[in-house]
Amino acid sequence: MSEEQLEKPKTYDVKEGAEKIPATEGGINAAEVKDKGVVAEVSGGQAEGELNQKKVVGNPPASEGCITIGEALEAAVLTAGNKPVEWSDAAAIQAAEVRATGRTNIMPGGVAASAQSAATLNARATSDDDKTTLAEVLTGASSKLPSDKPATRKDAEGVTGAEMRNDPHLTTYPTGVAASVAAAARINQAK
Repeated sequence: MSEEQLEKPKTYDVKEGAEKIPATEGGINAAEVKDKGVVAEVSGGQAEGELNQKKVVGNPPASEGCITIGEALEAAVLTAGNKPVEWSDAAAIQAAEVRATGRTNIMPGGVAASAQSAATLNARATSDDDKTTLAEVLTGASSKLPSDKPATRKDAEGVTGAEMRNDPHLTTYPTGVAASVAAAARINQAK
């Protein structure tokens, strides 16, 4: 036996060839259960079969073609790119980054850190021309995130709540960050 065979057993989906490989557990013949998935495990040159109720899928089709949180942040550039970054925007971007990456802390140099820095500088700026816009912060957001995931309804609710809590009027910007993540979640849910 080679070292590769000792390290990790190989698993195959043999649903198509179920008639040829009998399952050894409980004396069940694979031909009798060919409607359900049959998985054979190769160990030491012998095949051992077991009944698998779920079909083995490499990538779940639900995640294919979905809009990610990073892409939703980039979409906010198209709808509200000229808007100066405010505290509510920074909070929404931070919530989106946390949900996309699964990390609870802000990454130095990340999208949320840039947004917080821009919000701080904009609060001190006297001229609107000196303020940093959402376009400057969110352009290329999906490439700045170390990991990303499709936007869901829970993500949209979290981002919307963060934006509302940090707005003096407890509202969201109609075409801002929360609106973009919510639109992405609606599109993903419809798929």
